[in-house]
Amino acid sequence: MNRSTRHRLTATAMTVVALTAGATACSSGDGTQSAKAEDGGSYTIWDPYPQFAKDSDWAKLLDSCGSKAGVKIKRTAFDTSDLTNKALLAAQQDNSPDVLILDNPVVSTLAEGGALTTTDENKVDTSKVDPNLLAAGQAGGKTYGTPIGANTLALYYNKDVLKAAGVDITSVKDWKSLTAALAKVEKAGKKGITFSAIGTEEGSFQFLPWFWGSGAQLTELDSAQGASALSLWSDWLKKGYAPNSVINNTQTTSWQEFASGDYAFAENGTWQLANAEKAGFDYGVLPIPASDGGNAAAPTGGEFVTVPVQGDTGRYATTQKLVSCLTSTANLYDTDTTLSYVAPTSEVQDKQVTADAKLQPWVEAVKAAKGRTSGDLGTKYPKISEQLWKAVQSALSGSQSPKDALTAAQDAVK
Repeated sequence: MNRSTRHRLTATAMTVVALTAGATACSSGDGTQSAKAEDGGSYTIWDPYPQFAKDSDWAKLLDSCGSKAGVKIKRTAFDTSDLTNKALLAAQQDNSPDVLILDNPVVSTLAEGGALTTTDENKVDTSKVDPNLLAAGQAGGKTYGTPIGANTLALYYNKDVLKAAGVDITSVKDWKSLTAALAKVEKAGKKGITFSAIGTEEGSFQFLPWFWGSGAQLTELDSAQGASALSLWSDWLKKGYAPNSVINNTQTTSWQEFASGDYAFAENGTWQLANAEKAGFDYGVLPIPASDGGNAAAPTGGEFVTVPVQGDTGRYATTQKLVSCLTSTANLYDTDTTLSYVAPTSEVQDKQVTADAKLQPWVEAVKAAKGRTSGDLGTKYPKISEQLWKAVQSALSGSQSPKDALTAAQDAVK
């Protein structure tokens, strides 16, 4: 790797940690072996799934794909943020793994640093992937990998609370009707909606569906549309439709509030499906509505399977076989079921919904979703996101009006 690439990677290392939003929770990694294999018959794979042990279905799939390609797999699993840092260091040292599975917002950062190959170079087929999901791994008109699956945000709702308040969920189609439903719930003595507005990437992640649902763009934080989205949240707190605790809520603590059974709605993700089944009350899922109706674009979580730059370009042919195996229709279904992800292709999504009809609203939400770094935001996103969550905090705490908070955010970004 040349000196200029190493310099760019050193610079991006300062911003990349902010990108790991943590839409799903992972425990610590279990190893730090060198990326390079000791013999030509071995290929290395790094992934962010330390929860899957050596005898797990995931590990067995990796070994199976290796066997089909005629090589041995050496796998190392890391915590998401740890993986990003290790990947940056490995790229600087020309010691990258053959296959790198990483959080989708980080793809553009490593790509801009020259650490990843394009699909034109590595010949990975992305033709079946939904374009809105593939966009999270694109920069400068080039594609750097393929998604293994996606998660996103939607509204969970408590059917018993809504029924007691006289709310018909089919009437909730836009912001006006959602706010009217919250008013009925509050009048009936129950609690309206909970979400995470904490001053971290999680807060930005949860605000984005409302921001994008207003028609606002991340390149213009202080637009009238953006101010209307922040005013929506601010007004909910003022009227008691949402609790003041949202300012400090993570997605986990927000879920715990909803799981109490007192709330009508909670904004959360596919990763809470198992907990929803254990909640003890009848629930449903509704894609987050846009301001004037339809489904808002929620941010995509989930990982991309990428092919890092190698000094020995002859390795790419076998690596392509490994990636194709991991992202094949049959294997995507099993993997995304294990990860509670929605598949990145319509073919597998249809199979998921056939097996479990409760996934239908999540498929709809994923089809409307978009990547946080899409539109060539790339490494600009972390700074934008930081100013966005600061604006949310300022407005919800009452220290600034939504308009002034977003104006200050845009000025800071510039």
